[in-house]
Amino acid sequence: MSDFILLILILVLVVCIILTVAAFVLYSGLLSEVVIKTGPPPIKNVTIAYKFKEGPYKDCGAAYTESCSIGPKLSNIAIFYDDPKQKPADQCRYIVGSVLSEGEEKPDEELQKLYEKFGFKVFSLPEVSHAVTSSFPCTSPMSHVVAPNRVYPQLGAYIQERKLSAFPYIEICSSDSIHYMVPLSRQTDFFVPEVKEEPRTDVKEEDSDEDRGTDITGNRRTKPGLNQDDTRTKAGLNKD
Repeated sequence: MSDFILLILILVLVVCIILTVAAFVLYSGLLSEVVIKTGPPPIKNVTIAYKFKEGPYKDCGAAYTESCSIGPKLSNIAIFYDDPKQKPADQCRYIVGSVLSEGEEKPDEELQKLYEKFGFKVFSLPEVSHAVTSSFPCTSPMSHVVAPNRVYPQLGAYIQERKLSAFPYIEICSSDSIHYMVPLSRQTDFFVPEVKEEPRTDVKEEDSDEDRGTDITGNRRTKPGLNQDDTRTKAGLNKD
């Protein structure tokens, strides 16, 4: 009889663990609606502190942690330059860092020096009038795992279906949201010097947003739930 009770207790414990994990994943945004649209990006011209990395996108977590430890109150930013389906994962280029200032605001000099002390470089990103954008709620650390699986496949499909010249893929993480943007103009102005040092012949930068007509308008809404392609792709961009 005691063995039967023990077995029941173990089963109850397992069920509780499964329900807890499921509830946590749902809370982290598993069923959040993904909306892809074209319009003003979530940030204007910004000054960032960044570190350039080369390798699998799945390894970007350590750089995020370092950046957060220096400026915990700042928004984090990452820019992913290459398509792992077109380039070996260990050669994919990206940057991770923090947003020091936005618009006319000047960066805090002491904070900037602190980032530079730890090997970060400073770079300014331009303001663009149109970008392919999306956002995802950041309710827990698990949101940073769920969000790429939900958002990047839809961003890639949206861009491919409309045959847009949109790149690179940018993430901006604030305390309660993860914003995604893919510029539709001035794309190479988002290339840090380390990326510009390597010529890329397949890049064709768009001169203006207005030339695209109706291709850059309209929203795309997806039904809640995991996408069939649950890999983290960014028009083929896969962090894993």
